[in-house]
Order: sequence, then structure tokens, then C-alpha cells
Amino acid sequence: MFIEKGFKGFSNWGYYLGGTLIIFFFFFMAQSLVGAFIQFKAMHSENPISLAEGTLTEVMNASGLPENLIIFFMLLSFVVGFGGIYIAIKFAHQRDLKSLITARKKIDWKRFLLSFTLMAIVILASVALAYYYNPEDYKIQFQLFPFLILLIISIALVPVQVAFEEILFRGYLLQGFGVIAKNKWLPLLLTSVFFGLMHGSNPEVAELGKILLIYYIGTGLFLGIITLMDDGIELALGFHTANNLIQILLITSDYSVFQSPSILKEITKPDSAWQEIIFPLFIIYPLFILVFSKVYNWKNWKEKLFGKIYPPAKTIENNTYEL
Repeated sequence: MFIEKGFKGFSNWGYYLGGTLIIFFFFFMAQSLVGAFIQFKAMHSENPISLAEGTLTEVMNASGLPENLIIFFMLLSFVVGFGGIYIAIKFAHQRDLKSLITARKKIDWKRFLLSFTLMAIVILASVALAYYYNPEDYKIQFQLFPFLILLIISIALVPVQVAFEEILFRGYLLQGFGVIAKNKWLPLLLTSVFFGLMHGSNPEVAELGKILLIYYIGTGLFLGIITLMDDGIELALGFHTANNLIQILLITSDYSVFQSPSILKEITKPDSAWQEIIFPLFIIYPLFILVFSKVYNWKNWKEKLFGKIYPPAKTIENNTYEL
């Protein structure tokens, strides 16, 4: 079972606390350096502005840095954060990284591909329909050279960004809370809430309101459910990668977290944040769960999502759990 992999290696709460501190130190150190650099450029521009005076988007625009360069630096911080995960799991817990990804003998890339494809179809169809019925809400801003640079950066770094978030929340923290709580529902709930709160500083939350956190928490809950039911994060990785990769290449807006030289730019904003919440949470996510459950023959829902966790016997040699 996937969540029980949390007992592998050195696994008491102290190791998870220390590992979490290592991961977030690496990640926030990198984020702080990137933020300080952008802030410095914005403060020394023709129209100086700080985060205390304007939004993150306004500061990024005032910095004068090319959009692709800003995206590169922002995504690079996730690479550093991923390094923190590797150090924590390898040296603090002394276990392999794969144990944070799947309970199977090897990573199932077919699962990743199915989830990626389904989500890609949903996004492309949604944007195509929105553009067809309301073309005045969008501006075509495609420029070949900036887009090619964006494509290279996105293909290279977006999967790392997604892997960092999924391995952290649906892997490391889900397993860590499982070890401490000895059940599955509390880790599922906690990781979903923390996942949502981590996105609380995104520009779209400031633009559309804190109510948008319902969307992020609900997304975390959906990803946690499919992780527990499928005994691995492959489906969550595919879904999340398609969402971030296609969004950054296809469409941006003045309140998007990534101001990218994408194909389209949305020049209006939703009348209500509920427009961004209802469709995915109450239509798309249940449909995805239904499809995955049929394809992979999920059973024992109550046990998988609400069951207790029993640690295995410790090994005599090193006083650690072996799975």
C-alpha cells in the first residue's frame, strides 16, 4: 500500500519534521532569492514599485525582465526545492525516491499518460469552446521566437515543478501524516488544505478573492483521492502536468501566476470566482474519478480512504521498518 510506504526507513515524526524543514528551506530560499531579484529590478525601474505598493504581477511587469526569464527563474526555484526532497528522503529517511511515487515495483508511465491525455483534452476543448463563443474575450498574441523559448523552458521545468508539488503533498506529507495519525482520512484532509493554502499567494486569488482557495483545496482533495485509491501518484502527476504545461503555453491573463508569451491572452476576468470553482470541482473531477475507477477497477473505497494504518514489524538490524 502506498501510504504505508511512509514507514520505510527512518520514519518517526522527528524525521518527518526535520525532512519537511529541509525541503521548505531549500524551496523558500530559492523563491526568496528570485523574489528579491525581481523586486530589486522593479525598484530600480523607471516607475519604481514594491510588493507593498502593488501586486506581484505589477512588480514583475515593472521589473522590465522578459516574461520568459521571469518564468525560468520562478520554475528554477522548484528544481532547488526538488533537491531538498531528494536530500530529505535519501539522507534523513534513508529510503528511495520511488517510494514517494508509487507502491508498484516501477513507476507506471501508462497511468501518467492516460491522465495527462484526458486533462489535455479537457483544457483544449474548454478553451476552444470559450474562444468560439466569446472571441472578444481573448487576444491572440502568438509570436514564434518567444513562444519557442517558452516551449523549451516549459517542457524542461514544468514537469519538475509538478513533481515537486505532487511528491511533496501526495507523497512525502501524505505518508508522513499517515505515520503520525495512523489513519488515511486525516492525511488526505491536511495535505489538501495545505496544498490550497500554498496557492493562497497566487495573483488570481488576490484578483478573484479568497473564495478561490476552495478550488485549490478541492483540487488537492481530488488528487489525494486518486493517489490513495490508485496506490501511487502517477495519475496525479499526469493530471497536474497537463494542467500546468498546457495552460502556460496556451493561455495567460493579467492575473495569472505566470505571465507568459502564450498563444492566447484572456482580456476579461470572470464575473465571479464561482465560475472557476463549480465546473472543475463538481463536474470534471467526479468524471475523472469515475473514469479512473472503471479503468483500474478500484475497490474497497472505505478502506482506501478512511482505513487505519498499521506499521509493519521493525527490522532487528537497524530498528527501522521494512516494506
